[in-house]
Amino acid sequence: MAGAEIERLIELLARLPGLGPRSARRAALMLLNARGQLLEPLAAALVDAAAKVRHCSVCGSFDSVDPCMICADQRRDPSVICVVEDVSGLWAMERAQVFRGRYHVLGGVLSALDGVGPEDLAIDRLMERTRDEAVQEVVLAIGATVDGQTTAHYLADRLTACGVTVSGLAQGIPMGGELDFLDDGTIGAALRARRPI
Repeated sequence: MAGAEIERLIELLARLPGLGPRSARRAALMLLNARGQLLEPLAAALVDAAAKVRHCSVCGSFDSVDPCMICADQRRDPSVICVVEDVSGLWAMERAQVFRGRYHVLGGVLSALDGVGPEDLAIDRLMERTRDEAVQEVVLAIGATVDGQTTAHYLADRLTACGVTVSGLAQGIPMGGELDFLDDGTIGAALRARRPI
């Protein structure tokens, strides 16, 4: 139906999260129709990112400088580290603009089913950072999945043994959330975490 170049473009676009084959075809068509405004600048940006963007040697985030801009920012509190599963978690925390400490990207969560053990994650590097950087508190911003909670408990045990204060994000009803639309687990977590008003 289409040339090999177009089919390859569609195939690669379909690998992106949220894009299936039909959405990838629409995206490819849009890119090809807007060659000068979208396709060529996107291609240049992809080449540039592939050449320059790397993992930060301190926290594990992505940036074109090492250490990354967050780790190099002297205005951030070095005594608090927020641990996230992956870079998307870091970006979500930054988007909220409420955390002013440093970050640590684990690179995933512990998972017996997937064969992911402590040696597969950046846990040893986290332990080094807590000792070397005089960290006083570690905030565990890890998903509320079974694997996420297993990882959080594992980290809490190791960090507490080192004398570091460990905290986690509160769980419960989101702002603007209505009880009728929430799952039982979220309602249960919110009730257990209740506090005086």
